[in-house]
Amino acid sequence: MTDRFDTVARLAGAVKRYGPLAALDGFDLALRRGELVALLGPNGAGKSTAIGLLLGLMRADAGTVELFGQDPQRIEARRRIGVMLQHAELPPTLRVGELLRLTASYYPAPRGLAESAGMAGVGDLLRRPYARLSGGQQRRVQFALALCGRPELLFLDEPTVGMDVEARQKLWAAIRQLLAEGCSVLLTTHYLEEAEALADRVCVMAHGRAIYEGTVDALRARVDRKHIRCASSLSTEALRAWPGVSEASLRNGRLHVTTADAEAVVRRLLEADPQLAELEVQRAGLAEAFTELTRETEAESAIPQREAA
Repeated sequence: MTDRFDTVARLAGAVKRYGPLAALDGFDLALRRGELVALLGPNGAGKSTAIGLLLGLMRADAGTVELFGQDPQRIEARRRIGVMLQHAELPPTLRVGELLRLTASYYPAPRGLAESAGMAGVGDLLRRPYARLSGGQQRRVQFALALCGRPELLFLDEPTVGMDVEARQKLWAAIRQLLAEGCSVLLTTHYLEEAEALADRVCVMAHGRAIYEGTVDALRARVDRKHIRCASSLSTEALRAWPGVSEASLRNGRLHVTTADAEAVVRRLLEADPQLAELEVQRAGLAEAFTELTRETEAESAIPQREAA
């Protein structure tokens, strides 16, 4: 059971309707201090509505919504958060340094300008007008604005969209630093490798409900497929006929085999090809597990419709 005193944000039985559409249908989520929770789901699953409720941008039709044990619309709670939404409208003519100073002035104990800029990697952009930045640079500035108030809870909505690989890695490092300082993070992302790299827990949503909540490893374990890669002279045609092998292909000179019984297949590979080398066995990734879980949910939700028809 989650300790209420350790909980920084909570949705319990949250319901939000737009006419006949239930964007949230009894949704539960608790975010604890110092952890990163990745909120995952297909478009329309209810992620944005859940965040909107916690930010106090809208009211729930039913259920409980708390931010630091308070109404999310109370200024005392809102001063303790930082927000980086997917779409942001900022004054285009202001320079980056001016934006950071202005935003920091809203908080009681903000970070210094140099610290905020350094963590977000925008120290070289402080004199640049916001409108003259690239999309990736603007996202880094938005991240700097989100962390400059020294938040206890950070909302990150698709934070690395438009960033190159190097910028994304630097942002991940900054997020890990914030977590080490005790900040909590609620992350939404379509980059599942991002959730896999950062999340303590993932919550997968579909049709306004949580269909899975737990660790990344536990979610990956739900998929029994494993991937074998090796250098071998064996033919893919022969391997596809082996028991337990669901897929076999040759890519970049390496044999790739997908199976639910990796141990048995590896033993047979070693027996069939004594020269086999560079053997690797990997579990299913988060992307596979996510796809499998959402596919199962869609199939189950379609059954009542077929029966009603």
